[in-house]
Amino acid sequence: MKKTLSLLVSFGILITLIQPQPAVAIQTLSGEEPVSGAVVCEPDVYLTKPGDCFPLGPSQFLTHLASLGITYPQRPLPASKPDPSLTELPYLYFNLDYDYVPIYSAPGERGPGINQFPPGFVYVSYIDRVDANGIYYLLQNGGWIPGKGARVGEIPTFQGLEFYKTPNNSFGWPFELIPVKSAPGYNAPSTNQWLNPFDVIQIYDTQNVDNADWNMIGLDQWVEARKVAQVVINTIPPEGVTTDRWIDINLAEQTLAVYENRALVFATVMASGIENFWTKPGTFQIFQKKETETMRNNDPSDFFYLDNVPWTMYFDGARALHGAYWRTRFGYPQSHGCINLSVGDSHWLFNWASEGDWVYVHDPSGQTPTDPNLFPDYAY
Repeated sequence: MKKTLSLLVSFGILITLIQPQPAVAIQTLSGEEPVSGAVVCEPDVYLTKPGDCFPLGPSQFLTHLASLGITYPQRPLPASKPDPSLTELPYLYFNLDYDYVPIYSAPGERGPGINQFPPGFVYVSYIDRVDANGIYYLLQNGGWIPGKGARVGEIPTFQGLEFYKTPNNSFGWPFELIPVKSAPGYNAPSTNQWLNPFDVIQIYDTQNVDNADWNMIGLDQWVEARKVAQVVINTIPPEGVTTDRWIDINLAEQTLAVYENRALVFATVMASGIENFWTKPGTFQIFQKKETETMRNNDPSDFFYLDNVPWTMYFDGARALHGAYWRTRFGYPQSHGCINLSVGDSHWLFNWASEGDWVYVHDPSGQTPTDPNLFPDYAY
């Protein structure tokens, strides 16, 4: 009896399964309604419409993400960190107090000295340090200065990225600690995630919400764009550049990108000129390279002296690309017109660049003036 009942139940289920089912409308990506019985594609990315199935449901979602450049798992950038030995320097530096600092012929002396540094932005390199009734530093020119200031400890070792092929999407670095939102906008829910300064992020979309731009860095992950130095990739030589080698300096984003054979080969964060000491937009060529340089301005109202500035490449009068051992952060204007780079980045660029290579300086925001009378002859 139990066996007979079991057979009847199984037969009833089979009859139900083979009975005609009502047609279900399937909405396609193009808005068309396919004929009844159309086949839905297996979940995958379909950037072009397949002929034998309809990419609906999960496929629509995956295809939308792929159109933005997002894959799961997320593809890393086709890049690596340069050789860390590029960050090393053979010099010791001392930052003088903002005061008159005398220069003596021997340690332990007192009085006015044989010369002096006036108050200003002053970094010297020294080769010895002694205690002679007080701390004194021996300069490379043989003079001694009292220890009125502070030694430069570890020089920041930040480095950009070296690329083996051009990435498919934009990327960048936050230059301060910033929260990650689940949607664009100041009032969007938080993800409880934070980005640390100089974490490398990939950027898939940008939207303007609350009168601010927001960068999409992943699925339901957004950060405020003004706190990110974004590399906007453009492998087409700018107008006026006559070779396939050029350095792109984006003043709005505070980024530097290097192109060769119409491919991105290097990118990093930099610091350009502050207001009234702007870096001049234009197309230039590197006309002089110097492994080290002493930079100074003798104007008492704006005195500066910088010893052994490494990996200097002049491209616009006194304005140069160079390492800035005194900088600990990049990503916003700080200089007197030069392009300040980390020591490691300036060393990489110095090795790559040749005199005559093009430097394209531009400000997509249009906020940097272009009147040549607004650009002083000195810079650092």
